Amino acid sequence: MTYDLTMLGKQAQQAAFQLAQLETKKKNALLVAMAASLRKHAAEIIAENKVDLKQAAGLAQAFVDRLTLTEERIEQMAQGLEKVAQLPDPLGNLAGGWVNAAGLQIAQQRVPLGVIGIIYEARPNVTVDAAALCFKSGNAVILRGGKEAFRTNLKLVEILQAVLQQAQVDVAAVQVVKDTSHEDAQQLMQLTEYLDVLIPRGSARLIQAVVKNAKVPVIETGAGNCHLYVDKTADLEMAEKIIINAKCQRPSVCNAAEKLLIHQDVAAAYLPEIAKLLWEQHVELRGDKEVQAILGAKVKPATEQDWYTEYNDYILGIKVVPSFAEAVAHINKYGTKHSEAIITNDYERSQQFLAQVDAAAVYVNASTRFTDGFEFGFGAEIGISTQKLHARGPMGLQALTTTKYTIRGNGQIRK
Repeated sequence: MTYDLTMLGKQAQQAAFQLAQLETKKKNALLVAMAASLRKHAAEIIAENKVDLKQAAGLAQAFVDRLTLTEERIEQMAQGLEKVAQLPDPLGNLAGGWVNAAGLQIAQQRVPLGVIGIIYEARPNVTVDAAALCFKSGNAVILRGGKEAFRTNLKLVEILQAVLQQAQVDVAAVQVVKDTSHEDAQQLMQLTEYLDVLIPRGSARLIQAVVKNAKVPVIETGAGNCHLYVDKTADLEMAEKIIINAKCQRPSVCNAAEKLLIHQDVAAAYLPEIAKLLWEQHVELRGDKEVQAILGAKVKPATEQDWYTEYNDYILGIKVVPSFAEAVAHINKYGTKHSEAIITNDYERSQQFLAQVDAAAVYVNASTRFTDGFEFGFGAEIGISTQKLHARGPMGLQALTTTKYTIRGNGQIRK
């Protein structure tokens, strides 16, 4: 460990105080300026990213995909900043107000959480998304990315801080940990005097490590063992389009489908066509005995561990289920409470699925790939919470605020 993170914590607290007072108009202008600066320095960002990619050679393709930045992905990050600038500022909004029996005027208003820590892996987009959402919601942020994206993250934060400095806003509003050691991460997890909340983003292993070791309050995010259930009334053409999109569009992300459940009444008719399309996309299929009987030896046998696994790769587990109830039971047992979908033409079944499946996002006849802050209209996301307190699903601006009560009186004392 090259330095003591308490200094970052102190600086972040000071910056958070200034941010909480910053006018919405100025915050929005700075977010737009950050977007313009990202575009202006895209070549520099890509150059640093290429150094990181060179050092990541030999790692899993899904991991490399998350790490890679292109002009298109930088443009998407810039658009995310601009979208956040366009969103309503949650700070100061009244969540409720009333006058009590003593004549006190009681109001509940939204305020920032304070200082937020983010621990994440090789996902440079998180650096910008987190900075944007924390800044707009009045929170200072301490970013601790993975070593594989170290140079990329440093460059991105350097660009964002330059915009803040030019506007005479404390650059400690957005800080990055410049040490990627295990000891450094452990210290961040225990920075209780300065961090108000810690949010991990990445693999299930990373998230669970933070949940188990952190003394700072943690919002659990991300692990996505997402299921698609093809009901017996499902339209095959619709099912094919949704399955291919959910699995193949970007398999390395947490909202990609990892498991396919199919009702036994349509399995023999539907699976050969579905499998053909998946194999054309170079997807490895792992199935139960019923799936193997229908599709043959090309399907690898699925183990019990497979049903729990988030592959983040071109791999899909498939299971034939005898009933709707069995599908729901399987999802609730093996899912990570992230995103689950049913494909059906039975309205009653769709309503039952929405009511019975325990997940942050539950879909009817749509791809799980839509579980995303940008797609939900949040501009970006700090993460996708799979827990139930205090936020669930894609976390936008409001999820990064809390409330406080303001009480106005004229001399009341309690009797």
